[in-house]
Amino acid sequence: MNDSSSGAGLQARWSTSHLDAGNATYLDQLYESFLRDPASVPAAWRSYFEQLPGERPVSGDTPHSDVRDEFRRLTQARRARSGLAMGSLEHERKQVRVLQLINAYRFLGHRKARLDPLGIHQPPVPEELTLAHRQLSEADLDTVFNTGSLSGPAEAPLREILEILESTYCATLGAEYMHLTETVEKRWLQKRLEGTRGRPGFTAAQQRYILDRLTAAEGLERYLHSRYVGQKRFSLEGGESLIPMLDDLIQRAGAAGVREVVLGMAHRGRLNVLVNILGKSPQELFEEFEGKHRHHTGTGDVKYHMGFSSDMNTPGGPVHLALAFNPSHLEIVGPVVEGSVRARQTRLQDAEGRQVLPVVLHGDASFAGQGVVMETLNMSQTRGFSTKGTVHIVVNNQIGFTTSTLRDARSTDYCTDVAKMVNAPILHVNGDDPEAVVFAVQIAFDYRLTFKKDVVIDLVCYRRHGHNEADEPAVTQPSMYRAIRDLPTTRVLYGRRLVEAGVLEEDEVDTMQEACRARLDAGDSMVPHLREEPTPNHPVADWTPFRDQEWNQPASTAISQDTLRDIWRRLEPLPEGFELHPRVAKIMDDRRKMAAGSLPADWGFGETLAYAALLDDGYPVRLSGQDSGRGTFFHRHAVLFNQNTGERWIPLRKFTGDDSRFLVIDSLLSEEAVVAFEYGYAASAPNTLVIWEAQFGDFANGAQVVIDQFISSGEQKWGRLCGLTMFLPHGYEGQGPEHSSARLERYLQLCAQHNMQVCVPSTPGQIFHLLRRQMIRPYRKPLIVMTPKSLLRHRLAVSPLETFTEGRWQNVIGEIDDLTPGKVKRVVMCAGKLYYDLLEKRRAEGLEDVAVVRIEQLYPFPEDELGEALAPFSNAEEFVWAQEEPRNQGAWYSSQHHMRALLGSDRYLQNVTRPASASPAVGHHDVHVRQQETLVAKALGLPLK
Repeated sequence: MNDSSSGAGLQARWSTSHLDAGNATYLDQLYESFLRDPASVPAAWRSYFEQLPGERPVSGDTPHSDVRDEFRRLTQARRARSGLAMGSLEHERKQVRVLQLINAYRFLGHRKARLDPLGIHQPPVPEELTLAHRQLSEADLDTVFNTGSLSGPAEAPLREILEILESTYCATLGAEYMHLTETVEKRWLQKRLEGTRGRPGFTAAQQRYILDRLTAAEGLERYLHSRYVGQKRFSLEGGESLIPMLDDLIQRAGAAGVREVVLGMAHRGRLNVLVNILGKSPQELFEEFEGKHRHHTGTGDVKYHMGFSSDMNTPGGPVHLALAFNPSHLEIVGPVVEGSVRARQTRLQDAEGRQVLPVVLHGDASFAGQGVVMETLNMSQTRGFSTKGTVHIVVNNQIGFTTSTLRDARSTDYCTDVAKMVNAPILHVNGDDPEAVVFAVQIAFDYRLTFKKDVVIDLVCYRRHGHNEADEPAVTQPSMYRAIRDLPTTRVLYGRRLVEAGVLEEDEVDTMQEACRARLDAGDSMVPHLREEPTPNHPVADWTPFRDQEWNQPASTAISQDTLRDIWRRLEPLPEGFELHPRVAKIMDDRRKMAAGSLPADWGFGETLAYAALLDDGYPVRLSGQDSGRGTFFHRHAVLFNQNTGERWIPLRKFTGDDSRFLVIDSLLSEEAVVAFEYGYAASAPNTLVIWEAQFGDFANGAQVVIDQFISSGEQKWGRLCGLTMFLPHGYEGQGPEHSSARLERYLQLCAQHNMQVCVPSTPGQIFHLLRRQMIRPYRKPLIVMTPKSLLRHRLAVSPLETFTEGRWQNVIGEIDDLTPGKVKRVVMCAGKLYYDLLEKRRAEGLEDVAVVRIEQLYPFPEDELGEALAPFSNAEEFVWAQEEPRNQGAWYSSQHHMRALLGSDRYLQNVTRPASASPAVGHHDVHVRQQETLVAKALGLPLK
């Protein structure tokens, strides 16, 4: 390639037009060499290739398929123009530059677009969009060039090409999509954008309707501003185009066959969305401003956190809308929505995501600033969490409370840049051009429906008031708010535009405003498509059977021996030739013996049997976590792997004959988003056992916002029930901080009003009955389970087969050894792994005057059952609560009053714990051993060594 003969061949080809059709293969091979090593091709070709479509410093390397397309189009055009003057070498060189210019607009046109309604944040025009940068000039404007893949005429004067590019990419809609890796997606977007020249061409009726929705949006805010002076409402003013955007999205989705739309959003504009999109009664909203509450019986929440559901008429039939409840943690509702959508898609058997659509609204500062956004985007195409694409709408106020989003809130050009990580197209649109806004959402929905991927709309607007209506924003943003004060509202601007276009008379604009005010005065619905009755025959989650239930009602959780044997018979077979790892093969062989009763059951057996029995009873099971298939501690093996081929086999998916009813998935390395997703799923699927498992219980710390704001308080704030189960491996084995404690004390501190259950099962039989109870009992509260690590294979932590066929869940397990109750002088109460250390030490020491009682459920606290367990030991003089955790952690502070109430004032309750500590566990194994030995000895009343 680099010798003189190659150079001579190059000159010969160049002189006979290097773009001749006969040279296409040669060009392709030469370009491949250039991509591998630019120095491997002659300097002339290297210079030529470096100018091909794409600006590498800005956008990275251009996909080879794009360049191939350019070569193909150019060679075809060469054949078509054979013999014409325009086939000259100089024209062909300019032709390449024109194609480069087209590509540059696709890459960079958004940076020239008029996106800011305030006109104060216009970046400089990229040099790559100038004629001079392409060695073109005004003298070339009337020269006809091939337009390549540009939608429109195959050939056009450069002037017309520029007009197409400017109107498409540099008006009030700026598109970022050239970062997408799939050429078919880019071509689809180019056709939709360039085919209309950025002018959607709405009819007069459509334009009137857009103005009507803007009038409703502005009218509600002004009505509230005048009627409830100074009250917080987090106004939508400045972003009113959101209302016609969402309205059109719902109608378009319904026309395409969508049956449910689930929305998530924070507080900005939420009241407006409730009234003007979901159809909440204005009168009901006014009552809330006045301190009246119609439906809720819990402790409640502020009005701009509340959810709502309704049904809308659309061209394709009724659509059910649900706005998720949301706390003040701005972006946490995103993964909750995704989980709810996944559950609804499963209910409707909507594997393609065509019937249930997730729509998540964001703020610009929070979208760029909060890590849960990235976590949620990252799960969007994964097997266990995909909802086949979400429409994201960023209400871009260009400010975060008082923080400038351009200077301090992010390190990227746009607040939406994080979405590029999942190859999501991004449409930036000026909120003061409502038609461009509606056009953007139409493209976004159609893209999502076509490619089943996330898409983002950056609705660039402003905030007419401060962060809330009592704030004074000009204190920190004087320039911005000077511009805002002088700017007519979006409704006024659009009304003028329609009057000037002859679509409306000026008095019609005023009439719309008056009609809006009249509807608000009357408290009437503001939504024209609202259905008065729910959609008939639409399957929904029915929570009615689970309301007002008591936590201590009994549940029959045992299964018959015949059922147990039948379950294991169906679980056991493997595909022919399926070779297990030797260690796994041993576990499976042991489980066969356990099912036959020749070995006591271990934890993995008890847990697997619980899932199988629930599936057999018709309850689906969903289990996710970072290592849930195998199990972090090598105990579960719900997913088996052929050691020869890598093929996966999931016995629990096969034995029911319905793969969809059991899902075990190794989640992405996220706690916050994944737990929020599972909460959303469980809150929409009351008859599915939904489990999230922490790799180590300590790691749930990363999801604390979900635990605090949804799991523990969602029922009291919003009246929302949820049966999510959390597996949190817990126990002190000398593995140091972050691998010992699931922070039991945090969950117990959050417990009140019977809001959740906290359990510490200590045997395989207990986990079997606990999981069965969670579904069979008509009681749906979050279940926090402190699961073991070392106990998974502890020789004493086993259960006989009769436990599964005759037993039940025990909130308290009394003394199991054959002690004489009247001789017992000391009673030790404990929970979890420590029990076995105490039991082994007591047996080793031959102590017959010390009883050990296990409390397996710490909340709601089982006082009656604990009283029954303590009753035989009426002669006991010493009562001890023992825990592995430091004194300021664990269950001591949250549970001692329950035990003391049972003991009465004449019997003192001692505590034996590790010393209070700032860290949950020591990091040195020898220190751990000494602490554990001391703890056990003190608990049993033995002398310390």
